[in-house]
Amino acid sequence: MNSLAQSRYLLIENVSQTFKTKAGPFVALRNIDLVVGKGEFVTLIGHSGCGKSTLLNLIAGLTMPTEGQLICAGREIAGPGPSRAVVFQNHSLLPWLSCFDNVYLGVERVFASTENRQQLVERTNAAMELVGLSHAQHKMPHEVSGGMKQRVGIARALAMEPQVLLLDEPFGALDALTRANLQDELMKIMAAKHSTAIMVTHDVDEAVLLSDRIVMMTNGPAARIGEILEVTLERPRDRVALANDPVYQGYRTAVLDFLYRKQGNPALAAA
Repeated sequence: MNSLAQSRYLLIENVSQTFKTKAGPFVALRNIDLVVGKGEFVTLIGHSGCGKSTLLNLIAGLTMPTEGQLICAGREIAGPGPSRAVVFQNHSLLPWLSCFDNVYLGVERVFASTENRQQLVERTNAAMELVGLSHAQHKMPHEVSGGMKQRVGIARALAMEPQVLLLDEPFGALDALTRANLQDELMKIMAAKHSTAIMVTHDVDEAVLLSDRIVMMTNGPAARIGEILEVTLERPRDRVALANDPVYQGYRTAVLDFLYRKQGNPALAAA
């Protein structure tokens, strides 16, 4: 893949989304244009109702845009597929399968036609090891913590070797300490896999810590991209070292200013 294709790995071109409701058409997104490079970590942030999850669903192919097009690795996104794996806030594990089997299920779906059973097992084991769950792979979902369930969901997504990893507030339901630990684990995994990722979050610190760019959405309806902030903090990133870093604090202030001054003030939001 040449450098131009890598820099334009995911294309969102003039995308709008309108839903039919009993009260009439509801415009969720309007004229969204975004280019994501291969290996880039992009975060979508904004107030509730700004269309973050709607945009993520469009990239996943779970819904189709009313206008515009989405292209991933040179192919138009025309529906869901293993090239774009989603990790939801709810871990979405099948309770009657072990942690290992939940991951194996995704691996089998993608690679069963080209690989034998032993190769599928090896893929699953590698994914479990990547998220630090080799010791718990035969436990059932009800036997592990919320954080471990979420790790299984991440392992399942990564084991499918997606072109783009999509994360919809994956740590939103976890306690602060578990959330911080999983954020650190995710940074290590992304560095190891060189994965392209798009994540929805409400957490400003999470966005600054994890992202290469933060896409800030205007308030809905008819939400659009308000500003894009490039985060040039060196990797690997240490949350403790960054806590008092003036550059980190500057990014944090910029996001807060957009969310709570510009989007909290209708006059400034329209400017």
